[in-house]
Amino acid sequence: MSPTPSARRLRLGLPRRVFSQVLLMQVAIAAGVAVLATGLFLAPLGDQLDDQAMRRALAIAQTTAEQPQIARDLQNTPPTPKGPVQREAERIRKATHAEYVVVMDRRGVRWSHTDPQRIGGHVSTDPGRALAGKEVMEIDSGTLGRSARGKVPLRDSHGDIIGAVSVGIAYDSVRARLLHAIPGLFAYAGGALAVGALAAWLISRRVQRQTRDLAFSDIAALLAEREAMLHSIREGVVALDRTGRIRLLNDEAQRLLDLDDGVVGRTPDEALGEGRTADVLAGRVTGTDLLTVRGQRVLVANRMPTDDGGAVATLRDRTELEQLGRELDSTRGLIDALRAQDHEHANRMHTLLGLLELEMYDDAVEFVGEVVGDHRATAEQVTEKIQDPLLAALLVGKATVAAERGVALWVSDRTRLPDRLVDPRGLVTIVGNLVDNALDAVAGTLHARVEVELRAEGRTAILTVRDTGPGIPVEHRELVFTEGWSTKKPPAHRERGIGLSLVRRLAERQGGTATVGEADGGGAQFTVVLPEALAEPAPAPALSVPSAPQSAKEESQ
Repeated sequence: MSPTPSARRLRLGLPRRVFSQVLLMQVAIAAGVAVLATGLFLAPLGDQLDDQAMRRALAIAQTTAEQPQIARDLQNTPPTPKGPVQREAERIRKATHAEYVVVMDRRGVRWSHTDPQRIGGHVSTDPGRALAGKEVMEIDSGTLGRSARGKVPLRDSHGDIIGAVSVGIAYDSVRARLLHAIPGLFAYAGGALAVGALAAWLISRRVQRQTRDLAFSDIAALLAEREAMLHSIREGVVALDRTGRIRLLNDEAQRLLDLDDGVVGRTPDEALGEGRTADVLAGRVTGTDLLTVRGQRVLVANRMPTDDGGAVATLRDRTELEQLGRELDSTRGLIDALRAQDHEHANRMHTLLGLLELEMYDDAVEFVGEVVGDHRATAEQVTEKIQDPLLAALLVGKATVAAERGVALWVSDRTRLPDRLVDPRGLVTIVGNLVDNALDAVAGTLHARVEVELRAEGRTAILTVRDTGPGIPVEHRELVFTEGWSTKKPPAHRERGIGLSLVRRLAERQGGTATVGEADGGGAQFTVVLPEALAEPAPAPALSVPSAPQSAKEESQ
């Protein structure tokens, strides 16, 4: 079965492998360079040889014309084959291996020639310029064929022109020299081509290893697929080169890190500023599924080194997952609070039922009043000190959860916070995270206690949360605000090390600070200062002054 025309065209085309294509192109380039160099060398070589031949002919003619005996013999003897001029000219021709040496008078009559029969005849070419006193170099054809010629005037002892000397060198001998030089030139060109082919083979082998013997079309397709994949996946991808500079980042990475294309070629520290995110991307923090916070986003980063000394980092947005985790924690806290209330309510109902069965009605009434009064007193105590409903509700709920966990949650007597918060939700997040952290710290300790203090100084809100836990060592008091750092075992649904970092970021976003120190009597004390957290108080309404009563006289009118 004969191959189809398309198969024949494919077979005659370029090979598909990069190795073969690069080798073929390199050999073609080397051959082209060798041919071009040879041509560029041969082209001026012919001109140089012609010029050398003409200058040689001119030099022989000048040397001949400078002999005074030839000028005297030209004036005193006739042009004969055996005359002194012919003998001297032939001697010079044989000594210099010239094609001919012709001496002529002013009429153009030859006094010497290679062919003695032509002596006494007129020259075949115009000697006018030489007889006019000019020296002539040319390639021309005469009676002896094509030759390189040199013509000079012949002068007597007084300097008057009495004739001319024409010397020729056969042009075929010049061409023969050129042709004789060509094999050597091609030998050099062939050697250069061989060296170029060897270098091309070595380069092609290196390219073959680096490209894994793929075709150029495959490489182009892989590049296009990579670009499409990088910009379509919903994970951030950041590639760094061996110097630690950003080589590329996809659209999702730009969104998550809030960057633009101008950061390509810069280091993570230059693009992001100093912080945990830059440390993770630069490889100064190692590990898998590293948590970091960028703006209001919680990111999970993984970094993988590449063979060329660079690295590729992937980023996933865990903000929604962290929010869901915190909502789950809140839900679990609410469930714990409801469970505690259910247990407490059941115990109280059993007590009330026992009092009623014993017909101790007065004691039952007193017991119900005490129970209702305690709950009302707790809620009223919080709402009296904290007038913002969100914060008050949060602390009432946290008090119930704390009671279930055997922790006493107190609101300090110094707490006074008006209902003028600019960002109540942000403060709720800060208070909730600090209280949860304190409850975790005092869990399982004797006489566990957490105290919350919220007060306003002008427009500044100051939050202090103290606990009776083991406290935080001095060397760890800055680390606790770092993303992903925690001394507690993470729950199944999310990782720890985010709450305190968010507290500091929320505080710094409002121009405030978040610090930790040692509480009085031991334990930890977290302090958050939020300038401009409270709005200006509304101006008091102006009181209207009642008009004076009209007199009786006026009323009668």
